[in-house]
Amino acid sequence: MSGPVFVDTNVLVYARDAAVPEKQDAAATWMERLWTEGTGRLSHQVLQEFYVTVTRKLRPGLDAAGAREEVRALLAWDPVPVHESVIEGAWRLEDQYALSWWDALIVAAAEVAECPYLLTEDLQAGQRLGRVTVVNPFHTSAADALP
Repeated sequence: MSGPVFVDTNVLVYARDAAVPEKQDAAATWMERLWTEGTGRLSHQVLQEFYVTVTRKLRPGLDAAGAREEVRALLAWDPVPVHESVIEGAWRLEDQYALSWWDALIVAAAEVAECPYLLTEDLQAGQRLGRVTVVNPFHTSAADALP
């Protein structure tokens, strides 16, 4: 696997979720590798979902200051804004693959970011959606996928 990797919200959240240690370890390993290699990508949508989830839904979660610090750090990944090309792409993907609107926005943002891979557990591993292939970070380790 080569090229940038688009990271969905669930991976960011699991990297912080001590309630599911095996997923936390896998997500943290993926995140560390993407930071080290400078290949992680995401969108403003992902950052918004992450902030809300870790401050309002995750138990124990992060306080607002801690979550804001993490979001600020992730801004280094040059998040894709939800703009016209993302929306147009999401409509195409929604219709072509019968995706939910929110999943279609994620895949469209991955396409706009020119990521051949989308790291998520929310879609079928190995599925090709447009120019993006889904990788489940809890079935495929970073060591196996990024030699």
